[in-house]
Amino acid sequence: MARWHRDRGLQARMVVTVLLLALVYAAFIVFLTYLGVETLLIFVIVAALLLVQYYFSDRLVLASMGARVVSEAEEPELYQTLTRLSAITGLPRPKLAIVDSDVPNAFATGRSPRHSVLAVTRGLVRILNQDELEAVMAHELSHVKNHDVMVLTLASFLSTVAFLIFRNWFLVGGMRGGRDDNRSLIILLPIVAAIVWAASYLLIRALSRYREFSADRGSAVMTGRPSHLASALAKISGMMERVPKKDLREIEGMNAFFIVPAISGSSIFELFATHPSVEARIAALEGIEREMVR
Repeated sequence: MARWHRDRGLQARMVVTVLLLALVYAAFIVFLTYLGVETLLIFVIVAALLLVQYYFSDRLVLASMGARVVSEAEEPELYQTLTRLSAITGLPRPKLAIVDSDVPNAFATGRSPRHSVLAVTRGLVRILNQDELEAVMAHELSHVKNHDVMVLTLASFLSTVAFLIFRNWFLVGGMRGGRDDNRSLIILLPIVAAIVWAASYLLIRALSRYREFSADRGSAVMTGRPSHLASALAKISGMMERVPKKDLREIEGMNAFFIVPAISGSSIFELFATHPSVEARIAALEGIEREMVR
């Protein structure tokens, strides 16, 4: 397997983002505790929902995309590639699923390497050559290896709690509970919850973008050719512009899972994006290429 120095800048950004997220959540918990607000039920509900999402994410995602798990006899070439990449990473070989869609894309899901599924669309298989397809599959395997489903699920826990507290305040006229001497501060709860949700939303999006860079880097080290993934990203992005907006709208709710998001609008603010721009990713891959040939 190819080797090079770690991207310490990328690692540092991910660490800082996680620490900032932890700081926001800690401050929120301290505030709730000080007010004596009874939020246990919301915590329990959110925990239950996230556990369901975590343990059944593979089935939910595959069902929402209309993906079908296929056997090795049905797709021998794709399985051969998947087997080789899994051996390189030391991962159990994931299941393979096919999505009957012309939109070129791929995603991985599952709570752990032993319960993972890698899915590709027919459109992706059609437009990419073997080297590019292998690079895309390596990117998705990197997500599996990095436990990204688990990381982002845990990161979103208190963000969801804050959102439900904010919404509950306006739907039922405020939260019950709290110490009598803090009644004057209780009116700040929906404001603080909104701030926590907004801050965590932006931080989670940033973390998601950094993890895409990390998966791109993982693909480069698996294949030894960053240019193959750069070429695939350029092709996928170019084809996405030709896909009818109706088809994009049908699947854009899954953007966080895709290797390249399917966006029906003309643009998206980088701050709110789940993925870095394709241009930024290609530039990073070109930097890795130069790094590997030193």
